[in-house]
Amino acid sequence: MGKKNTAIATGTAAAPLIDIGIKGKDREKIVAGLSKVLADTYTLYLKTHNFHWNVEGPMFNTLHLMFMDQYTELWNALDAIAERIRSLGYPAPGTYGEFARLTSIEETEGVPDALEMVRLLVVGHEAVARTARAAFPAAEKGGDESTADLLTQRLQIHEKTAWMLRSLLK
Repeated sequence: MGKKNTAIATGTAAAPLIDIGIKGKDREKIVAGLSKVLADTYTLYLKTHNFHWNVEGPMFNTLHLMFMDQYTELWNALDAIAERIRSLGYPAPGTYGEFARLTSIEETEGVPDALEMVRLLVVGHEAVARTARAAFPAAEKGGDESTADLLTQRLQIHEKTAWMLRSLLK
């Protein structure tokens, strides 16, 4: 009946080894890329939420609401990315220390003015897009259509959000 799948003992039950059609080394490389996407997404989430709390000026209401929509979308994306990492058989990074090591987005000290917040969020969304795009080769090499689909969705959202934010700076 096909090849035998050995199990790893965990407590009283034995869980079968992961056999989803993606080789272990490929899964490891895919997870490395997804972990960076997760870290960038979390860092951008935190920055966007911070700006939501602290925005001031004539565009307050517009930006306050826009930032809330954006941080809510980012918050929801975190779960999808982390659960994809778990589905590939690895723990998802989940501490500030891990995120700080993995992210490409710099923290913003102090409270910038409203238009600088918008500019910084453009930079942040473009950074996540670059990180997601960089994760594609491992997903493609491993034949991981699920991760490729997730990355495509994230790219669409970050590229569109960057465009919309950039439009406010014209």
